[in-house]
Amino acid sequence: MATTILGSLKLTPSPPPSVAAGASATPGRSSLYFHLANAGAAALVAASLLVADPALAFKGGGPYGQQVTRGQDLTGKDFSGQTLIRQDFKTSILRQANFKGAKLLGASFFDADLTGADLSDADLRGADFSLANVTKVNLTNANLEGALATGNTTFKGSNIYGADFTDVPLRDDQREYLCKVADGVNPTTGNATKETLFCK
Repeated sequence: MATTILGSLKLTPSPPPSVAAGASATPGRSSLYFHLANAGAAALVAASLLVADPALAFKGGGPYGQQVTRGQDLTGKDFSGQTLIRQDFKTSILRQANFKGAKLLGASFFDADLTGADLSDADLRGADFSLANVTKVNLTNANLEGALATGNTTFKGSNIYGADFTDVPLRDDQREYLCKVADGVNPTTGNATKETLFCK
């Protein structure tokens, strides 16, 4: 879109001060003024496009998903079975979203609201849940090896049967809470949920 607009511009730069005063200008100086005028016009058009269309300012998404997923209301959206490696869901509303069986390695859910979402059987290795609301989420058989869960991340009310929390840094209160409801063995890694949480 930006290329089309810029290509249709017919620029006629103002003459340099010396020409306006009746003095002759060298071809080199005229060319310089023309390029400067082009650059200025291009910058103005680009700036106006970013204001008019925020999607052009930030594409979001990730290398395996072209849709914009950062800072969006994606309540109830179906991502089940999709490959969304390193997908950016930062600050998005993902209530009741379906990620069942999705490949989400390295995906970012930083400060996202995942209340009631389905992450069962999902590959969440290295995913970032820092400051995220992971309340009442279905994490059955999910693989969270090496995921981040720092800050005020909460898993209250979530189903973690068979989930693998190996190397996931958790606050003591969250670890204690999860250990009370932990059960099952992850079918992919073969690790018992309680063991990955170091439950006593």
